[in-house]
Amino acid sequence: MDLAFWGITLQTIGGIMIAYTALMVHRRVWKDHKVDEAVFKTMGGEQRIGILGILFLVTGYILHLLAR
Repeated sequence: MDLAFWGITLQTIGGIMIAYTALMVHRRVWKDHKVDEAVFKTMGGEQRIGILGILFLVTGYILHLLAR
């Protein structure tokens, strides 16, 4: 396995870790109800976008590997 493979792998894992962390923070605040209703709506949208971002990262990683 070459350096490019490990670079892509680490980049993808890092992106997923960052996205996961952000989603979990939003989820915790959402469950604790420490903010108002408008913030809840915004956070729900952000969570969906974050999940989509994770799917894009994983799909891009798979496509990149298949293209090699």
